[in-house]
Amino acid sequence: MYEELKDKIDNLRERISTFKEHLDLENKRLEIEKLEQRAASSELWADPAEAQKVMKNLNDLKDQLEVWSKIERRLEDAEVLLDLAYEEDSASDFHEAASQIRALENQLNHLELELLLSGSYDQEDAIIAIHAREGGIDAQDWASMLVRMYLRWAQRRGWQAELVSSIEGEEAGYKSATIEIKGKYAYGYAKAEAGQHRLVRLSPFDQAHRRHTSFALVEVLPDVEETPEVQIREEDLKIDTYRASSAGGQHVNKTSSAVRITHIPTGIVVTCQNERSQFQNKETALKILRARLLELELRRQAEEQARLKGEHIATGWGSQIRSYVLHPYTMVKDHRTGYEVSDVESVLDGEIDPFIEAYLSQTLAAGDSARV
Repeated sequence: MYEELKDKIDNLRERISTFKEHLDLENKRLEIEKLEQRAASSELWADPAEAQKVMKNLNDLKDQLEVWSKIERRLEDAEVLLDLAYEEDSASDFHEAASQIRALENQLNHLELELLLSGSYDQEDAIIAIHAREGGIDAQDWASMLVRMYLRWAQRRGWQAELVSSIEGEEAGYKSATIEIKGKYAYGYAKAEAGQHRLVRLSPFDQAHRRHTSFALVEVLPDVEETPEVQIREEDLKIDTYRASSAGGQHVNKTSSAVRITHIPTGIVVTCQNERSQFQNKETALKILRARLLELELRRQAEEQARLKGEHIATGWGSQIRSYVLHPYTMVKDHRTGYEVSDVESVLDGEIDPFIEAYLSQTLAAGDSARV
């Protein structure tokens, strides 16, 4: 056991060295010094927007260095513990050393996947839009289950997430709902969820308690403040206000706080009525519109590149990607990778990383840029 664990430590040390060389951490230290000098200059702070960009870049670089410093310290601690276990023939210490080594292997696998997420917007925040499709009330209820699943997933990852827009069903759930997730690589990971999600269960809305199949469409959009690919002109927008119809109290229902924005050139329509003020709803709707226009442009670019290369590009986002079966057996299966589990409750509680990582590993390993 000792020799086996020693070999794993040597392998980890080699992988860490390769990662550090690939990331050029020494050069990043020099970048940090330059950015710190800029941050100390009073001239920079005369431009708050530029100062914010510099500080974000500085903090990101510092975070990268700290991650690898911690990994190296953890590897050293594991090796010390392993040697101690060998000297004292301690089964408990061997077990603890093995546990630490497994945790490091998992962490490096995770970081390796993030390195492969090299799309232009993979590191950005994400907007997830869920729409009830075939299945009536069951589909609307299914949409609300997916909303909860993604909120719990973001929470498990330590990201910030909130429901920013929704249209409630007459009896249950949502006709549509939009979630904003803030976290590094949120879009890179979440884009694996785009597509049709199918639920099979005994319907709680059917008096005969028969089995029903319902569908919900998940869209994933990159959440960016400004980008050269998207220019929104005021003259291209048709903005309507109306009274919110969802639950929200007396104030919401008596004022025209809800906002509907139509982008005339593309016909894209976005609505928001969750906030109490018209201004807040307009800002949220514009953010969602910007994300939809960016996704449209990224899709156009991908199709054009595929055409020039003579390749076929799948429409993808509207196809069925995963089934969640609650009756007559329990199973969640991803139809793209074949990955499946029987613990449906854990998946619906946000344990979806294995599905996402299986999909990303498959597409990235195949040289795909992972559908935008």
